[in-house]
Amino acid sequence: MSGAPPAPDEMSRAIKEQAHSLGFELVGIAPAVAPETLAHFEAWLARGFAGKMAYMERRWEAYTHPEHVLPPVRSVVMLGMVYGFRAEVRARDRTATDASLVNDARSHPAMGRIAAYAQGTVDYHNLIRERLKQLSGAIHTLAPGSRTRGVVDTAPLLERDFARLAGLGWFGKNTLLINKQRGSGLFLAALLTDLELETDARHDTSHCGSCTRCLDVCPTGALPEPYLLDATRCISYLTIELRDQPVPEELRQGIGEWMFGCDLCQTVCPWNHKASLGSVPELQPDPALIGRTLKEWLQLTPEQFTEQLKETPLSRPGWAGILRNACIVAGNLKALEVVPELTQLAGDPDPLVREAACWALTQLARGG
Repeated sequence: MSGAPPAPDEMSRAIKEQAHSLGFELVGIAPAVAPETLAHFEAWLARGFAGKMAYMERRWEAYTHPEHVLPPVRSVVMLGMVYGFRAEVRARDRTATDASLVNDARSHPAMGRIAAYAQGTVDYHNLIRERLKQLSGAIHTLAPGSRTRGVVDTAPLLERDFARLAGLGWFGKNTLLINKQRGSGLFLAALLTDLELETDARHDTSHCGSCTRCLDVCPTGALPEPYLLDATRCISYLTIELRDQPVPEELRQGIGEWMFGCDLCQTVCPWNHKASLGSVPELQPDPALIGRTLKEWLQLTPEQFTEQLKETPLSRPGWAGILRNACIVAGNLKALEVVPELTQLAGDPDPLVREAACWALTQLARGG
């Protein structure tokens, strides 16, 4: 293709059409500016709320402007891909209690729960990264010589800031981005470009009102006040990011049946009660994954873990991290049917697994 690239408004429309065709339900364009929540982010780091995620502090300067991700950058294309929540999970999370979970585990095979975003057959990072490459290719065809860089979680970019600037939604009290039509069950991604694009109107209004359901439901107190997350108490952090050490004992009971991640502060949110599920097949719940019993998880060998889960988000905490989590869930649910598995794991060479199995056996011995 020869000649000048399309005008900014035409280019923006073309990018959005292509993004929608690639499975991104939400698309907006923001200017490449310094993030507005930078001071809040710095204060959050200073309070130690990032826990063991030390990479955030190490890359602090890179977060100060998207030019550190792509120099020179002029526009940020923000994208949202929906995964959503199943209706029965939404209803359960509004009514479940510790006692009901234990009773359910006694009348049915005990199950460990997996956050909705990780229930598919692929790691969303890989799927979205491939879609971003396709979107970049379309831009380079329209504007030869232009520069782009796709971002999915891993680069030092405060995606929520740019999503709000691009008009995709507002920050909920649980600190997640919420869209009126799609809720908060979203994967956010960005495509940075050196093209000057037509930007969208920012989303300045919050629609949380006086609602505090997300704060009230958190069993570990990870949301001490609106718009503030103490990641060191968050179940998602404890079961995924804190993957090389024991979970603090005082927080284990709060984990409940969550073996990987947590959806509580999202499934109780009114904006998610009618939000639609996503349309990408690979992100839909895999029955073989979510249907595993706790006994099956506790029988999983390191070799089976690698073979079966290496292409999924569950690979992140590693075999020892997943088994540690499963042991904690077994202790919380008083799952007597897994005593043989716990007994065997109590002698495992891995100290992380061994300690968690011993703890779970102690909980079972205490009854409930």
